[in-house]
Amino acid sequence: MSYCKAIPNIPEPRRSFHQKYHDNYYGFPIHDDDELFGRLVMEINQAGLSWETILKKEEGFRMAYDNFQIDKVAAYGETDRERLLSDPQIIRNKLKVNAAIVNAKKIKELQKEFGSFEKWLDHHHPLTLQEWMKLFKKTFKFTGGEIVNEFLMSTGYLPGAHDADCPITKEIEKENPKWMES
Repeated sequence: MSYCKAIPNIPEPRRSFHQKYHDNYYGFPIHDDDELFGRLVMEINQAGLSWETILKKEEGFRMAYDNFQIDKVAAYGETDRERLLSDPQIIRNKLKVNAAIVNAKKIKELQKEFGSFEKWLDHHHPLTLQEWMKLFKKTFKFTGGEIVNEFLMSTGYLPGAHDADCPITKEIEKENPKWMES
């Protein structure tokens, strides 16, 4: 089986770790708003770090951010900020922690207006990466170009998550007609 060029070049045991994300999550659509929010939080936290670092901390992020429940994170106050900034299981960066809380509040607004975060994304799809970047910069905190690109590729709103000859590409195409519209 021919995978994306990067996968065979990763030495074991790291390859198996990356392969699981590659084969089951990367590029596949997410229909749950809390999971979409969680992916956004993780992509924001990846800025300046390796994706492997973030994947290794995923369970810590889930625990620290109440399993990415938007309503709970949007209600976080100063005590929660302090708790997050002292939690060694996540990335303890004040800007990233604040962005998670502010973005959860913004997603709640989008849910009221559009019915869900996913419907807000669908409402704007398809856009070019540049258009998405402008929209995200206007809407959310701590969402630079690479964060927006990776979030949208990893959730199926932009193609490019996998090489064209990767068998996972075919799986995503079957499951995600949005990808074909990009």
